Amino acid sequence: MAHPSALVRAATLQLAAGLAGQVVALRRRRSYDIPFMTGSPDHVGRDSWWFGTAISAPSYMLGTQVWAIARLLRGPDDRARWALRVLGTGMTAGYLSERPCRRRVTPAGFDPVETPVVVAGWAGSVAMALLGRPQPRP
Repeated sequence: MAHPSALVRAATLQLAAGLAGQVVALRRRRSYDIPFMTGSPDHVGRDSWWFGTAISAPSYMLGTQVWAIARLLRGPDDRARWALRVLGTGMTAGYLSERPCRRRVTPAGFDPVETPVVVAGWAGSVAMALLGRPQPRP
């Protein structure tokens, strides 16, 4: 199916958006806001490690993503592909559950800084989930 470099490109795009989202959220104090939990703007830095921010995944997920990308850059790696698929699936659900992300992709919620970060991150997550599927053996 997809060549590993397509997965690496998608994961790298998503990682760049995730890192940009971390920076923007920390500067603008955008805490996570999902239906069953809400963070505090006063604790965005602390919460970004384990819960993420309004526009980025938690730091431990981004770290795992760096690890998987590095492994795939060395060659085919089923564990790294699996990790990116799982991360992509989880991040896609994360973007869907975040109220600020859903708002940013509507005309009324457009923000010239946050909207492109959300769209790039969300698209990268979906691509990671799809491109990370198991590949048939030749």
